Amino acid sequence: QGHLVESGGGSVQAGGSLRLACSVSGFTYSSYCMVWFRQPPGKKREGVAAIDNDGRTNYLDAVSGRFIISQDNAKNTLYLQMNRLKPEDSGMYYCAAERGGCPWTTVWLEYQYNYWGQGTQVTVSS
Repeated sequence: QGHLVESGGGSVQAGGSLRLACSVSGFTYSSYCMVWFRQPPGKKREGVAAIDNDGRTNYLDAVSGRFIISQDNAKNTLYLQMNRLKPEDSGMYYCAAERGGCPWTTVWLEYQYNYWGQGTQVTVSS
């Protein structure tokens, strides 16, 4: 049974950076999709960045060019480097995973992911 634990959230001023980490255990599939979602206060959860086992990535337009998703397989850890943060980037950030590769045409649909972390809070002040 996969277990995901996020860390690295916090408070930062606009223009600053944060790096989130998602430690993964019990999830040992050769083909997988891992995604960062976020949920701003009072809004729906949305997909932000995705990566598959081959290192292919996709980003929400609003974060493309500012956020970088990466993985360290030796450490079983997923990362999200967030640069030039904006107040609208604030929210609870979750990592999610599913076996079988990324369904790129529907990658942001959260019902597809059976493994979730508990979330880490990001607050960006103006």
